[in-house]
Amino acid sequence: MRAHPQIVARSHQQLDARSRAMHALVAAKIRANPILFEHVKTTLARWRVIVCESSQPYLIEWEQLVNEGLEPCLAMAVEDSQHADALRQSSPFTGILTNVERFAFLKNWKFDHAT
Repeated sequence: MRAHPQIVARSHQQLDARSRAMHALVAAKIRANPILFEHVKTTLARWRVIVCESSQPYLIEWEQLVNEGLEPCLAMAVEDSQHADALRQSSPFTGILTNVERFAFLKNWKFDHAT
């Protein structure tokens, strides 16, 4: 009989902290290669057409931040606030990290934050 790994419930605060940390990694990658910011704009344009109505206010706000420029947008992406936590739930930064980078981050996060 195989033992099943223990399933650990994560609090909203833990999930928000992990999301903020992942967005910090994304922000560093975009700052190192600003052309990646174009991917965010493309994602937003696509999502504004296909995403459900309840997410539209968040996408509109991301769009406004993108229009303000790279730094204001990235500042919100890593901001430690309830508002930024809510915005990150509809983050247009998907696809910036490769699968390898994302999985490495998640593995390290899990190791560093084991209970």
